[in-house]
Amino acid sequence: MNLLFDLGGVIMDIERQRCVDAYRRLGMAHPEQFLGDYVQQGPFMLIESGKISPAEFRATLREYLPADVTDSQIDDAFFQFLVGIPEHRLRQLRQLRADNRIYLLSNTNPIMWDGKIKEEFTKEGLCREDYFDGIVTSFEAKTMKPDPQIFRYAIDKLGIEPEETLFLDDSQANLDAAATLGFMTALVPPGSEFAEIIANFKR
Repeated sequence: MNLLFDLGGVIMDIERQRCVDAYRRLGMAHPEQFLGDYVQQGPFMLIESGKISPAEFRATLREYLPADVTDSQIDDAFFQFLVGIPEHRLRQLRQLRADNRIYLLSNTNPIMWDGKIKEEFTKEGLCREDYFDGIVTSFEAKTMKPDPQIFRYAIDKLGIEPEETLFLDDSQANLDAAATLGFMTALVPPGSEFAEIIANFKR
């Protein structure tokens, strides 16, 4: 079976409020208007969907921030969205890969992807690409979940059949979109572990 994983909320623990608070400390008046649990708005949505570069993102964000805020401060505040990946989940990915093909489909952005996310996958002395047979990111695909187009992109790039693929996500809207294309789906609720959900999954 193919296992297609979401990243945030499934493999990596995330906490939106930490990011909201970090941008507020930098002087942004209403960061919550841009930052959602599953879907972002404004410049955060544009960088996640590959419509603007990291440099353009930072320049746009400065319209909402004091003039003396630096690039690294903007990035560090962004990283606060990501709590981290517990090592036991990295071990579970490796164990699952012994009997399944493992893929990643993530709404993310190049700042996080090349920074904190890349770093979190090195905890076992490996790298991100060592855990997956293929990866699709929203900024690369130029579209975001739950748009069905990102699932079509993943089918083409990864060479997978939806009917042979279990998609795991923490957003029901994303699962519903995948199901319309024939994917098997499983919700990973807050506080749960993907390994247990896969073990209990019935086709």
